Amino acid sequence: MFARLQSSARFESRAFWTLLAFGGLLVLTGLLAAHHMEEHGHVVTGMNNQVVWGLPHVFAIFMIVAASGVLNVASVGSVFGQKAYKARGPLSALMSIALLAGGLMVLLLDLGRPERVIVAATHYNPSSVFAWNVVLYSGLFGIVGVYLWTMLERRMAPWSAPAGVAAFVWRFVLTTGTGSIFGFLVARQAYQSAILAPMFIVLSLAWGLALFLVVQLTVYLWNGREVPHETQRRMVRLLAVFVASSLYFVAVYHGTNLYWAKQSAFERFILVDGGDFTTLFWGGYVLFGSVVPLVLLLRPGADNATCSRSMLLASALVVFGAFALLYVFIIGAQVWPLDLFPGHVVSSSFMDGQIDRYVPSIWEAMLGVGGLGAAFVLMVLGIRVFNLLPHDPAE
Repeated sequence: MFARLQSSARFESRAFWTLLAFGGLLVLTGLLAAHHMEEHGHVVTGMNNQVVWGLPHVFAIFMIVAASGVLNVASVGSVFGQKAYKARGPLSALMSIALLAGGLMVLLLDLGRPERVIVAATHYNPSSVFAWNVVLYSGLFGIVGVYLWTMLERRMAPWSAPAGVAAFVWRFVLTTGTGSIFGFLVARQAYQSAILAPMFIVLSLAWGLALFLVVQLTVYLWNGREVPHETQRRMVRLLAVFVASSLYFVAVYHGTNLYWAKQSAFERFILVDGGDFTTLFWGGYVLFGSVVPLVLLLRPGADNATCSRSMLLASALVVFGAFALLYVFIIGAQVWPLDLFPGHVVSSSFMDGQIDRYVPSIWEAMLGVGGLGAAFVLMVLGIRVFNLLPHDPAE
């Protein structure tokens, strides 16, 4: 028996270092891309004067929004007293910190002059929504760090609920700020909508829970364990509610734009004539990112303990749909020309009034993957060092 335990320990150690090396390789890939972009300029990317937020921003916004949503698992446990979720609180908090760090890494390295972030930190402009997010992101690191401490240290357990409430409120404010970046941006008429703030909150709940389930189910399958039936049943239903709510808010957003005459041409571009954007929206987000996961989650027997792989597939499709939606939302709105003079045709050598073309480069993809790698490394280290695998009361 002792020999078997030693063999198991060696296997776990070898698996840990393999995963850590894999994550480190992804981080190195991202740093290599950032260095290449620093040396040669953003001309090596697909971005231009009109499309200034490219594929790296799709990765970054996804991780930042998911960092807020994944914390909902811990909030349900600490704030609302659900024991099944409380056991998963520490892993949820760790994922929130890791995803936020990975997302901010991509944003900083995509600036072109990442060292100048010190200017934003030392010269605060309260009239800028971007400046608000500097405070919101830093605050989330601090609050979630304390929250994780209260969950891991028994002496701090009485403070877990207050810290959970603070994290619960702060993440809603943070996601509102992220949605407001687009909602307040008058330089792109496709973004301007008050519904973007609540829409991003609902999207964060769906994407965060889906990503949490991908990590949890992968770890469980890796260790030959199964999620308790009652816990799986609750999470299946909760994810289905969040996915359906997200689809509703996206439909309301586009329906609102269709109601405005000035937005009808843009909506036709996204929904009908946009080529890759139209395909990604209807096929990537609506069909494979929402409808198919809902079918998998709501079909009879979806909450059985033996359906973990089906649940994993549904969660992975939700994550895929998130990237498809963000690509359409961020890139599609930029390639569409801004209506500088309503009622007049504007044309010049700077492509005024023309639909731009954006093709992401390999360097942008490498940078985005590097951010995911940074989040992956932090999660692997945290799970190993602090033993954050969920332990249910029944176990």
